[in-house]
Amino acid sequence: MRSNETTGLLYALAGFAVLSCGDAVIKTMAGQWSPVGIAALRFGIAAIALGSLLFWREGTAGFRLAKPGAQFGRGASLAVSSTIFFTSLFVLPLATATAIGFTSPMFTAILAALLLGEPMRRATWIASLLAFAGVLVVLRPNLAEAGWWAVLPIGSAFMFALLIIGNRKVAGTASPLAMQFWVAVFAAPILIVAAPLFAATGVERFALGWPDWSVLARCAFVALTATCAHWLVYLGTTRAGAASVAPMMYVQLLVASVIGWAWFGDHPDALTLLGAGIIVAAGLYLWRAGQVREPAESE
Repeated sequence: MRSNETTGLLYALAGFAVLSCGDAVIKTMAGQWSPVGIAALRFGIAAIALGSLLFWREGTAGFRLAKPGAQFGRGASLAVSSTIFFTSLFVLPLATATAIGFTSPMFTAILAALLLGEPMRRATWIASLLAFAGVLVVLRPNLAEAGWWAVLPIGSAFMFALLIIGNRKVAGTASPLAMQFWVAVFAAPILIVAAPLFAATGVERFALGWPDWSVLARCAFVALTATCAHWLVYLGTTRAGAASVAPMMYVQLLVASVIGWAWFGDHPDALTLLGAGIIVAAGLYLWRAGQVREPAESE
């Protein structure tokens, strides 16, 4: 049993690390194509690949759609979250955007209370206040350089939290593979429509045009690695449990920091590192409070 849990933690660790590698590849496309176009291409490729795999594994039965409204909400939330996060990667250091994105668990806890009627615990309030204090510390040096673009990861974290709420709504209605397929198949058309609309604003950052072959290749790479990463996290969760796996997500910050330093020459200052540490501490505190509460409730 212990060996199975250790294997699960290693799966999850690898999955979260791969996600940061994909984010780094997205950052290499800054200025080469619209972030909305990149998101549309990434999810379009994922939808086709996942649909093919789903048909091979489960046949036509795998395409039965339960709770279409909630599934559409999942896709829309991920489409918006990814677009905002990809845009933030074009203007912020990789580690900074990743750190601010870790406010998502706090948003999830707050939204679960507002939308699902779950109790709003004291630990949630403490963790949320602590996390947003960390965000303010992280933003302090970056607002001066990037302007209000620096707050984009907060919006991305909020929309990702909506995705998690949607996941709870549809839990158990299909296999994990089908869940990945449906979120991609709903996100892709939203982004395909949004990309030319953003381009029509005339903002250079969102200009489309025909992408270079290397952009297409990198989008395909990100689609593949993100799908593999989510699958690794799923395997880790089934072996070690969601509560045990949750802290493994913070390896993303370590990987993002190393890649940012080595690949992009991003050298975070002391205050940025302090703010990132505060956000991580808030997330770990919220996770620990949940662990303590679960055994108490089962007694």
